[in-house]
Formats: sequence, structure tokens, C-alpha cells
Amino acid sequence: MSDILLHELPKEIQIPFIDAHIHIDLYDANLRDRLLQELPGCGVEAVIAVSMHLDSCKLNNALAERYPNLVRPAFGFHPEQPIPEDREIDYLLNWIKQHAGDMIAVGEVGLPYYARQEALQQGKPFELEPYVDLLEKFVMLAKALDKPIVLHAVYEDADLACDLLERHDVTKAHFHWFKGAEATVRRMADRGYVISFTPDIVYEPEIQDLARRYPPEQVMAETDGPWPFEGPFTGQITHPRMTRHVAMAWANLLGIPPEEAAARLYENTRRFYGIS
Repeated sequence: MSDILLHELPKEIQIPFIDAHIHIDLYDANLRDRLLQELPGCGVEAVIAVSMHLDSCKLNNALAERYPNLVRPAFGFHPEQPIPEDREIDYLLNWIKQHAGDMIAVGEVGLPYYARQEALQQGKPFELEPYVDLLEKFVMLAKALDKPIVLHAVYEDADLACDLLERHDVTKAHFHWFKGAEATVRRMADRGYVISFTPDIVYEPEIQDLARRYPPEQVMAETDGPWPFEGPFTGQITHPRMTRHVAMAWANLLGIPPEEAAARLYENTRRFYGIS
């Protein structure tokens, strides 16, 4: 790829950015506060703060109260961890219902592709059905609350997620850091689901190929921080300002001006999440 992918957008471009998916609660507390305080100076207008579990939901809610409009929390349960007991699931679902007015979306939720692959590689059994059942509960919750849903569902798991979305007529779905087969990509695009690209769009051919093919009006930029990245980002703390690199890489792949790419990503994210 061209060296232009390693550069940030020209400083004179004043279009703001929104990090469409970040685990802000997982950063060290001091680093997190420093990072959030410097976001306005980096041109980052907001971050969609997804949650891992109940404690994560509560912390993201507190951060949203401390940083209003900057931290936009989503509440859910990340699938790459053991399923809680039924009473814990019920408590979490009820807590989310009680705090629906505080959240921008249901998420992060989905299916445990990587945990399942690791178990299979080790010759261990893995029961997927409880995760599918839990995801269906979250899909139904998103429908009932009329909220977008943020999904961790890649490869063949994305088709299972699509089945549930279609069964319950949920159309506002965000598949973050998505990878999958061509037929799945077409299915998602046709249903109007959105995807988001991380900084690995700069150096990952698989992601670059997807970026060329997915409808530009259904694309957003994310970091999934604090997850670290390679290539030109090796050794760097993942920062929401890296969405600028995502915009530059996407612009180069589509052959459009950087300011147009930044504007599209910004408007797509505002429209999908209902940010006024």
C-alpha cells in the first residue's frame, strides 16, 4: 500500500471523528482519564464505549456521567468469556432495561468464535448453544428498547447472528471488526447492517479487500482499544485519534479525497447511533 496510509489527515481538515467501538473501561484509570481529557484536542467528538459485563456496564455509565456526550455507553456482555448463571443474566438484562435511557446501544454482544476455536484446537468440547440463546435475548432486548445492537460475530458466526437479527426484525446492527465470507458480506450489506474498520486497515490485506467492497454509506471507524495494533502502530497505546488513520486508509482504498472519507465516516456514525 502507498505510504499515504501511514500519514494522518491534513491538519487543516476540521471534520470531527467518532470512535465507533472502544473498551474505554479497560484502560488503566489514570491513562483513561488522560486520554478522555485530550480527545477534544485530537478532534475526537465522541467514543462509543462498549461493555464486557455488568461491572463494565456500571463503569461505562459512570464515565458517561463524568464525560457527558464524549462517552456514549453501550451495555451488554462480551461473548469471549464463560456464560454467567441464569440469575446473573437476568440481573444484567434487568439492569440494562432500568438504564436504557443512559445507553446508546446494546453491546458488545455476540458469539465466541475465538474461544471456540481455541477449545477445538486443544481437543476440548465447546457448547455453543448457550451463547446463541444469550445473544437472542440481547437481540430481543435491542428490539424492545429500539436501540442499535453492537455485535462481535465473525466468519460463520456472523450468519448465526444474521439469522437472529432477521428472526426478530432487527435492522440497526453494527458488526465491529468484521471478517467473513463473500456471501455473508452480501447478506449483511443487503440488510443494511453497518461494519467498522480498525487501524489494521492500514496493513491487513483481508480488511483492505473488505473495505473496497462494502457499501461506503454503511461503514464506520473504530479502534477497539485498548487492543494493540501492529505495522506502523507497533508499541503504541491504542488511542481514538487513530480513527484518523482509518479514514486516510479508507480514502486511499476508495480513491476519494481524505476530507470526503472523514465526513462520510462521521455522518455514518452519527446517523447509525442517532447522535444529534
